[in-house]
Amino acid sequence: MVSKRLSGEAGHRRKFVAIVDGTPECSLAVRYAARRAKNSNGGLVLLFVIPQHDVQQWIGVQEYMRAEAREEAEVAVSKAAEEVRASIGIDAEIVVREGSVAEEINAVVEDDRDIAILVLAAGSAKEGPGPLVSLLAGRGKAFSIPVTVLPDGLSEADIDALC
Repeated sequence: MVSKRLSGEAGHRRKFVAIVDGTPECSLAVRYAARRAKNSNGGLVLLFVIPQHDVQQWIGVQEYMRAEAREEAEVAVSKAAEEVRASIGIDAEIVVREGSVAEEINAVVEDDRDIAILVLAAGSAKEGPGPLVSLLAGRGKAFSIPVTVLPDGLSEADIDALC
């Protein structure tokens, strides 16, 4: 069942979500989502999903790896949020999750019914449009919100002109 979006109701505002994943294209998706949020008086959610590691025989090592991964995730998403604040002038909501990327994106969208648009950017690799776009394009189940995919080759100036 698809949850009703609340972003159009009184007291709510439309939020854009962008994924911070360390790929070169992620900064373009973040910029586009931030510009759209600012220009529409909306909100910005920056999501980092830590992939699960299955190292059960070494529980101490697994806990250390999880803590290290969480710290790296928080640093990466905080850096992205600071860049948005400095260059675009809005504050981002930061979300860090652990698990399957597609499942966690869907969970965040379902948990926050003000989220109205997922923004991705295609990469320039020969292998395809990038891991996130490839993963989500191949999903059997669609998201309950529109997904905006920015084409490869856009510059920051192009993004600013689009928004």
